[in-house]
Amino acid sequence: MDTDASARLFDEARRFIPGGVNSPVRAMKGVGMPHPLFIERASGAHVWDVDGNEFVDLVSSWGPMILGWGRPEVVAALREQVERGTSFGAPTGLEVELARLVCEALPSVDLVRMVNSGTEATMSALRVARGFTGRDKVVKFVGCYHGHADPFLAAAGSGVLTLALPDSPGVTQGTTADTLLVDYNDTAALADLFAARGDEIACVIVEPVAGNMGVVPPEPGFLETARRLCTDAGALLVFDEVITGFRVAWGGAQARFGVTPDLTTLGKIIGGGLPVGAFGGRRDVMETVAPLGSTYQAGTLSGNPLAMAAGVATLRVLAEPGTYERLEARAVQLCEPLVEAALAAGAPVTLNRVGAMMTLFFCAGPVRGYADARRADTARYARWFTHLLERGVYAAPSQFEAAMVSLALTDADAARVADAAASFFAEL
Repeated sequence: MDTDASARLFDEARRFIPGGVNSPVRAMKGVGMPHPLFIERASGAHVWDVDGNEFVDLVSSWGPMILGWGRPEVVAALREQVERGTSFGAPTGLEVELARLVCEALPSVDLVRMVNSGTEATMSALRVARGFTGRDKVVKFVGCYHGHADPFLAAAGSGVLTLALPDSPGVTQGTTADTLLVDYNDTAALADLFAARGDEIACVIVEPVAGNMGVVPPEPGFLETARRLCTDAGALLVFDEVITGFRVAWGGAQARFGVTPDLTTLGKIIGGGLPVGAFGGRRDVMETVAPLGSTYQAGTLSGNPLAMAAGVATLRVLAEPGTYERLEARAVQLCEPLVEAALAAGAPVTLNRVGAMMTLFFCAGPVRGYADARRADTARYARWFTHLLERGVYAAPSQFEAAMVSLALTDADAARVADAAASFFAEL
C-alpha cells in the first residue's frame, strides 16, 4: 500500500504542529505506524487518503458520523447555512431547535447549554455541580476520560480515600487535589468512599459506558449504586455522554440502562460532525448558570449555526422509527464474524459491545475496568490494525479506543471486514 503522500505531509506537519498532529492518537504511534494517514475525502462509510487508498471506515470521526459521510440532509443543511452566515455571536433559531430535540430525547435534561467541545462541556458541568452543592470534591473513575481539563487528568494515587496525583506535566497537585478516584465498576469501593467522605463530594462523573479504555460496559448495579449514593449524600450524578449520547440509544446510555443523572454532557453526534458540546440537566441545577444564576460560563462561538444546522439534521434522521434497530443489527453483523474467527483460531480475545460502539481486546475476558483492559496485547492489536489497513479497513489506531458503527455501512462493507478478520486469525 503506497502511503508516500501521507509520509511527505507528515514531514511537513512536524515543522509546524507539535508531533505533526492536532490530537495525540492520530499520530498512530500506538499501532507502530511511522506516520499517520492523511485523509482527503469521505463518502458513505468509506474514506480515502491523500495517496488514493480507500478504506471501510470503522472510526466515524471518533463517533459523530453515525449517519455516514455526505448524508444529503446534513449536506443540504450546511450548504443553506453557509449561505446565510457561518457565525453571529448571537442567538439563532437553530440553537433553540437543537436544544428542544436534546431535551425531548433525554428526559433528565430540562435545560441545556451549548458549548464548543466535550472538554468544555465536562469542565462546565463540574463547575455547575460544585456551585450548586457548595462542595469541592469530585469522584471520577480510573480509565474514564472526560476531556483534557486539569481536574480530570489524574491517575490513581495511593487509594480511593486519598488524593489523586496529576497525570500530566503542567497539571498541579493543587488542581487535582479535589479529584477522588475509584475503579470503574467497583461498587464496593464507591460505597466506601461515600461512607468516608460523602459530605465533601459535589458530584460523581462517569462515562455510563466507558469508551476510552476501550469499550467497557457498566456491570449490573454499578450505575444504580452511583445514583443511590449521590442521592443519599446530596451529591450530583453526572453522566459524560459525549460518546454514548445518541449512539447507544436515542436517549443515550441513561435511556438504555434506565438510570437518571442530574447533569449530562454531550458532544460529537449532536453537531453532525462539526465541533460541538453541551451540558444540561435538572432545571433547578441549570438555573444556577449565568445569566439566570451566579455560576459563570460563556463561549463566543457557542451555538455556532453551522454545528447547530448539522446537529438538527442529524438528530431528525436518528429520530425516525427503526433507526437504532438497524444500527444495532449492523453492529451485530460486524461483531459476530470477528468472534467466530478468533474462536476458530483459539486466540484469546474479548469483544465488548454496547449498541453501535465496540472494542476487540486481545486478551481473555472479562474486561470490566482499566486493569483488565491493560492486560490486552497491544503488539497483537497493532498487527491487527495493520492487517485490516492493508485490506482496506480503517480501524481505531489504538487498542484502547472504540470502533464506531455508522448507518452507511453496507453488507459488502461488513463482508470486507469479516474477510480481513478471517485471514488475520487464520495466520495466527
